[in-house]
Amino acid sequence: MRQELMSLPKGLADDVSRNLVMVARLIDEDPEGAYGYSRVALRLASRVAAVREAAGFAAYANQKYSEALAEFRAARRMTGNVDLWPVMADCERGLGRPEKALDMAGAPEVQKLDKAGQVEMRLVAAGARRDMDQLDAAIVTLQSPELASNSVQPWTARLRYAYADALLAAGREGEAREWFAKAVESDKDGSTDASDRLAELDGVEFVDALVEDGNEAEVVVDDVDVDVDLDVEDQGLDSDRVIDDGIDDEDDDDSAPEGVASEAATDEVVETVEIVEVDDIPQAGGKAKGDQTD
Repeated sequence: MRQELMSLPKGLADDVSRNLVMVARLIDEDPEGAYGYSRVALRLASRVAAVREAAGFAAYANQKYSEALAEFRAARRMTGNVDLWPVMADCERGLGRPEKALDMAGAPEVQKLDKAGQVEMRLVAAGARRDMDQLDAAIVTLQSPELASNSVQPWTARLRYAYADALLAAGREGEAREWFAKAVESDKDGSTDASDRLAELDGVEFVDALVEDGNEAEVVVDDVDVDVDLDVEDQGLDSDRVIDDGIDDEDDDDSAPEGVASEAATDEVVETVEIVEVDDIPQAGGKAKGDQTD
């Protein structure tokens, strides 16, 4: 990316890099804001492949799949790189064309992907099968050496989660529970909600303990009711006492700029700009439509 930006006049390169930094910063927590910065960068340097790629990911994160696909295609034409192939296929899913995504999964470009890209392509293909109500085919698609491996890789949790979810959709609850548990073991950074899905299958329900009338609280855990008597007077407590949970409900209001990101917004140099790679997509697992492992 640095080399691409160096082809621009210095002042312009600095402006573009600041906007790209903001895209990378915001794409997960504020996709709309990231999209706004990506449009500014695109206006400034539409002939830079990294800018087209960033604009594609920002559009993808906002479920603007047609726009994202156009930007990814442009970036690929400029670089000849196949890394974007899985997310391009996932955009086809988002546009309601799962058959096209499956065609892409069988294309020669897939063989040129690295291991992470091939796993991502497998997730997209399985998602396309599910889009077409082919649950058994989706399950078979996910069965692979990467799934069976005991080693934990960046893609392991998502792959196991997708497999468990497909099994559950097919009514194979026992197997699904086993694979959700394996997904939990490998999901060190909480990239999936495997733990919640596992708890749900185990019948565990988490309910806040609420004190009613200062006398009784009911706690429900694993479908077991536990009545806890609270004798307020014996404890010398005021029965009218209000418990403050300390939560501040004020929302932060971040908005995207109309102009170039200011110097104060970010001081990062061009070297720090790292735009989302294929396996970090919101994620082509983020399916198009939210998660490609749906």
